[in-house]
Amino acid sequence: MEYLKKTFRWFGPSFGVSLSDIKQIGVTGIVAACQEVPLGEVWSKETIASLKNEITSHGLEWSVVESVNVHTAIKYGLPERDTYIENYIQTLKNLAENGIYDVCYNFMQLIDWTRTDLDYQLPNGASALRYDPIAAAAFDLFILKREDAKDSYEPAVFDKANAYFEGLCGEQRKKLEEAILAGMPGSRKLIALEDFKRNHATVLEISKDQLQANLSYFLNAVIPEAEKIGVRMACHPDDPPFSIFGVPRIVSNYEEIKFLLNCCPSSSNGLTFCSGSLGASAANDLVKIVEDFGDKIHFIHLRNVARSADGSFYEADHLGGSVPIEKVMKAIINEQQQRQKKGEGVVAIPMRPDHGHVLLDDKKRQADFYSGYSLIGRVMGLAQLAGLERGIRENMS
Repeated sequence: MEYLKKTFRWFGPSFGVSLSDIKQIGVTGIVAACQEVPLGEVWSKETIASLKNEITSHGLEWSVVESVNVHTAIKYGLPERDTYIENYIQTLKNLAENGIYDVCYNFMQLIDWTRTDLDYQLPNGASALRYDPIAAAAFDLFILKREDAKDSYEPAVFDKANAYFEGLCGEQRKKLEEAILAGMPGSRKLIALEDFKRNHATVLEISKDQLQANLSYFLNAVIPEAEKIGVRMACHPDDPPFSIFGVPRIVSNYEEIKFLLNCCPSSSNGLTFCSGSLGASAANDLVKIVEDFGDKIHFIHLRNVARSADGSFYEADHLGGSVPIEKVMKAIINEQQQRQKKGEGVVAIPMRPDHGHVLLDDKKRQADFYSGYSLIGRVMGLAQLAGLERGIRENMS
């Protein structure tokens, strides 16, 4: 029985972690993207081959693309979306010609993920990413200044957000703004607040049903072409998995995942199972999601979150927190066994440790990393997850 394929995300030569570093930690696969190509443009075969050659020259495999980002014209259903869909399909064809068949993407609005603190100090001296709904409300009300935002919050929440914001000094307010506007993995460049406001105003005019229809339109154009060339598309869940700043979520729970997979049934239309994103909501039964949609899981992100009753969470130790990671891992291994028995699907599903604490020598080069992507913190997570996987397998045999 094959183990999960251990992979590690790498953001290129300018990132604070080198391929030489990664080669030492026991992974076989790299998760990467042609990040220098502007959003919506075709990734040429030459650009893909150049990055692949750099990875393979270190004795590693380019296992998963994360991400071929979806242009906002597609997400918002704008007239020019068909042009960007054609470009997307051509990129998939060029990836397949280079022997790369697993593609992670997301359909999140505004930004890829949202946290209110990128350097939350833990009792042991390490730091983590954290989301605080009161801080997020303060950003919405007093920095973003969304029209009618006050009506979105219970009076008690508004009062807490107001008191929280009033208690921040100018530097702390700037830090909150920067934390939220930094939600684009693979870039140290903040989203400009005015650009954020403009995009936000656009998406607020689009209903959840229309956003889902736009997702369906995209998938029904792309998935048949992906299936022809053997590419497996894996949609990443929304992070966090609940509405923020008045914007609906469309890939955040069981029913929305069901819609995603059913709107264009195909072996190429699948899911990136992210235990941290989905686990930020206590309403999500992660084991059931693996059990019911396991044959459509093409890629796995494993991490943990510690949830609080007030709706806040921080990214915990990979084996700690609120996600029942042992049960999740067992469900994943059961899915692998089903694939092995049926002779269908990829048994060695690519998995990467998602995010990691900043600890030890990571602190000395924290400025070189993208938020969440420290080296030692993720290596510790990988070691914990690999040990958990082996222990469960030994216990099941």
